Amino acid sequence: MIRSTGFRGRAVTAVAAVVCLGAAITLHASADRWAPAIAVDVPGLLYLQTPAVARRAAVGNAGLAADLYWIRTLQHFGQERLSPPGHVRTYALLYPLLDLTTTLDPNFSIAYRFGAIFLGEPYPDGPGRADLAIALLKKGLAAQPQKWQYMEDLGFVYYWHLRDYKAAADAFQRAADMPGAPNWLRPVAAVTLAEGGHVGASRAIWQQLAQAEEEWLRNAARLRLAQLDALDIMDAWRRAKAAGARPAVPVDPSGTPFDVDPATGDLAVSRESGLFPMPGQLQVPR
Repeated sequence: MIRSTGFRGRAVTAVAAVVCLGAAITLHASADRWAPAIAVDVPGLLYLQTPAVARRAAVGNAGLAADLYWIRTLQHFGQERLSPPGHVRTYALLYPLLDLTTTLDPNFSIAYRFGAIFLGEPYPDGPGRADLAIALLKKGLAAQPQKWQYMEDLGFVYYWHLRDYKAAADAFQRAADMPGAPNWLRPVAAVTLAEGGHVGASRAIWQQLAQAEEEWLRNAARLRLAQLDALDIMDAWRRAKAAGARPAVPVDPSGTPFDVDPATGDLAVSRESGLFPMPGQLQVPR
């Protein structure tokens, strides 16, 4: 028997694998016509239960195996999300499949980033597992510590799903410190801190950004600092009222009088002000 070696041997092996795969698909499709489809994904259907076993089973084809598990992840998520009324959506295999995929290929960026989105989606559109989304992204950062995109995604998980503005801002700031990160991440961190009530920390970041080389960034910093000044004016006005005083309605740093909410008696930045909308203030159409 003559053994093929080198490129020719690998090509023959690849062709044989494709032929076998095609035969397997044909056989599977034929079987599907005679056997009922599995209605629910359950952990018992996860053929390889641990990443370590999957890595050993993949031998020298870890990349291909990671692709296959990623496809399986998409199938599972789609099947659960589009399941008919009355079906209890468990998303039981979602994290195990993502864990397998990213263990087989630790640099599988799409699996980390989209996987975190899938995991964080509130029920019933997803499992609502922000904790697992965080775990997945931290796993990605352990594999690629300078991947600022993972740290940015981590910030958005804290922001959208946990409403932990301090942790979100910290993640955005750490992402901004990584090589190649875009310069808009620092403003995002500062706005997040202000929205969460951490005005002092937000002001410190904006004061640094006011010295930036980019004109647009300096302008943005001046606007945000003026907004923080407006928040200080509003706080002082509230304290004066709480002390029994009847202070006049002040003007904001742009020179526009504040609005007074007739229901609560509290101040708000006017829609006519150049400072509107403030951090956390939605611009609702009139």
